[in-house]
Amino acid sequence: MNSLLEFLPIIAFFAVYKWVGGIEAVYPATATAIGVALVVAAIAWRRQGQLPRRQLVMLAVFVVMGGLTLAFHDARFIKAKPTIVGWLTAAFFLGSQFIGSKTLVQRAFGESVTLDPQIWRRLNLAWVLFFTLLGGLNLYVAHTYSTDVWVNFKLFGVLGLTVIFVVLQGFYLMRYDKTADSTANDA
Repeated sequence: MNSLLEFLPIIAFFAVYKWVGGIEAVYPATATAIGVALVVAAIAWRRQGQLPRRQLVMLAVFVVMGGLTLAFHDARFIKAKPTIVGWLTAAFFLGSQFIGSKTLVQRAFGESVTLDPQIWRRLNLAWVLFFTLLGGLNLYVAHTYSTDVWVNFKLFGVLGLTVIFVVLQGFYLMRYDKTADSTANDA
């Protein structure tokens, strides 16, 4: 449920941008998305009594970059937000290779999948590479194409690339999952 709520600011941005239309649409869309992000954070806080660190960092980046967009009336700030978020996420994944006993990917999926440590590290590095490339691709689209193209890329392109990446990771996991092998041998 929380993951679905986290998409609401993006959906709100897209909806307002398309509804208002025109070159100035990015500003009311940004203001709306910031408001929705704050409401989502308040709901999460009320349900859990706290915000997960990741959600707090992403909210801060969103409010700062969105606020700069509105204050300076410059869409470059909001266009850079997905890159900042992607590169911060890549840094967190990379940092987990060196801090703690498990990578972020292993912490997320380790309960349901059994893999050798080097496979977990490879998967984790794949996420680092994915978020790094996605951030670079966002910059390319933001600076090369119109705001209309960037808005569509931000919603559909990023979502589509993420789904493709997750599916590919699923196939990769099936190759090495020891849990699946032991279950198949028991049958």
